Amino acid sequence: MRAHLLPRLTAGSLILLLAACGDKSTLPVGADVGLNPTIKAPVRSAIPTVDIAPAKGWPEGGKPVAAAGLAVNAFATGLDHPRWLHVLPNGDVLVAETNAPERPEGKKGIRGYVMGKVMARAGAAVPSANRITLLRDADGDGIAEVKKVFLKGLNSPFGMALVGDMLYVANTDGIVRFPYREGELEITAGAQPVAALPGGPLNHHWTKNIIASPDGRKLYATSGSNSNVGENGMDKEVDRAAILEVDIATGKARLFASGLRNPNGLAWNPQTGALWTVVNERDELGSDLVPDYLTSVKDGGFYGWPYSYYGRHVDERVQPPRPEMVAKALVPDYALGAHVAALGLAFYTGKLLPAQYANGAFIGQHGSWNRKPLSGYNVVFVPFKDGMPAGKPLEVLTGFVNREGDAMGRPVGVAVDRAGAVLVADDVGNVVWRVTPAR
Repeated sequence: MRAHLLPRLTAGSLILLLAACGDKSTLPVGADVGLNPTIKAPVRSAIPTVDIAPAKGWPEGGKPVAAAGLAVNAFATGLDHPRWLHVLPNGDVLVAETNAPERPEGKKGIRGYVMGKVMARAGAAVPSANRITLLRDADGDGIAEVKKVFLKGLNSPFGMALVGDMLYVANTDGIVRFPYREGELEITAGAQPVAALPGGPLNHHWTKNIIASPDGRKLYATSGSNSNVGENGMDKEVDRAAILEVDIATGKARLFASGLRNPNGLAWNPQTGALWTVVNERDELGSDLVPDYLTSVKDGGFYGWPYSYYGRHVDERVQPPRPEMVAKALVPDYALGAHVAALGLAFYTGKLLPAQYANGAFIGQHGSWNRKPLSGYNVVFVPFKDGMPAGKPLEVLTGFVNREGDAMGRPVGVAVDRAGAVLVADDVGNVVWRVTPAR
């Protein structure tokens, strides 16, 4: 097909055309998951594999399927693309209702056009509400009876962190803070700038998450890459594909870890105190590459992107090669599977769920577009022992894709509420789900 004909296609016919192309997974189920994943040879093609579950939303009364021994109910409904969660000390839950900002540079060319249509089909093209909403379950019945706009006028907000009496919010282009008083339903004070984060008109991976250090002196911020594998030029990748450490007192930032294509969830390991993250790896190397992963993050560590993946597997698309960088690349701790789009991360230290969940990690997996068959579209739990992953993941919530292949929901952020239930933001279903023990 001639490139200049692509814009004349309808979105539906374009997706159908792309869906007829591309490879299919040939690995046994689960071979690309765990401590020692199978890393296949790459599959290259002129047209990437495209297979995405069209976003439909939940039918009346619909909900995900919980694992044996667990139950799930809607904590809050009627939200506007809820992506990220933060639980305040008094039990109130903050949810970032957000989506990508305007990115004019990202829409240019055939590739930009095609990806725009793919993301729209996935439900990722709705305008950003640019707000944080407060949810309160005052009577403790597991359903929020209060839903109140807490902060508005933000710029594609994502991560949140409370340090003392200041609430920090990561907009797509910088961290800001607001004075916070426990129990208040709305903040009307203006934003105080803290530190700039990489943004701009390209801003390929726009989500910026933050977590505070245990002593409250630092913030750690995720900053995804501005490309798939550096194809826009490495000059566009300054302070990207990285986790940045921000000094709260001065606003100064330094590179804490790099070579992380698109890190999102951040959490402190309750047994070791180490910082952990989940990372979305690169696309267009076939349905079985590259596994997204869960890993501890070492100060000064380099994790390969864009020059190599899963340690020292060289990505030959990246030119010029950098063998000295490949030699430094650290191997991630745990593979989650190719293209699952791992986003949310929360270690479980609550007492409500069965003992098997103690100290392990809940992970929200948004779901694939570059793999056949689909992967992700679920919430999984990775068991830990002595501070490290131990064993295969358990699917905690499934059923986000129906028999017709439509996405009724897509999980994003996860958090543990004050009672010990697990909360899950669903940005297609516009719901926050709450997972508890089955009665």
